[in-house]
Amino acid sequence: MTGPSRARLRPLRSADAAAVLAAFRSDPVGMARQGEVTDEASAEEYVRQLLDAPTVDAAAVMDSATDTLVGLVTVARDETNRAGWFAYWLHADWRGDAIMACAAATVADAELAEGGLERLELGHRANNPASGAVARAAGFRHEGTQRGHFLIDGRRHDVHLYGRCLLYTS
Repeated sequence: MTGPSRARLRPLRSADAAAVLAAFRSDPVGMARQGEVTDEASAEEYVRQLLDAPTVDAAAVMDSATDTLVGLVTVARDETNRAGWFAYWLHADWRGDAIMACAAATVADAELAEGGLERLELGHRANNPASGAVARAAGFRHEGTQRGHFLIDGRRHDVHLYGRCLLYTS
């Protein structure tokens, strides 16, 4: 089975730590901006912090066949502004067939329709066009570029910013 139909969403669970570690190990360079997960203990801590954060919604992207986590979509909620910072990642072996685009669109739709949020924002490295493709497929609009925003291995990287609102006024 290929494509988005081979995946489904469910809330993140503490038992997902081993799969989180596997995902981080699948692309250590690409996943470095997502957090520092290098062993079982740090994977458990990563998951625990997400589960314990009262303002973070975390949806696990699951392999339908094995019920194993292969990706994650998170929304850090800012209730005061009814907005959220949107983030996503996917195990390297699962990239390339629209699974994350489908998952991100589903989570974004739910946060805006039922989650009480009116705006979602995200940013990705300019040298990561796949992340931009996911954002656009999930209904986000490119809103600008922050020059040299991320410092990675001593080098500055531009970041493309995206937003999605219930209603655009301009």
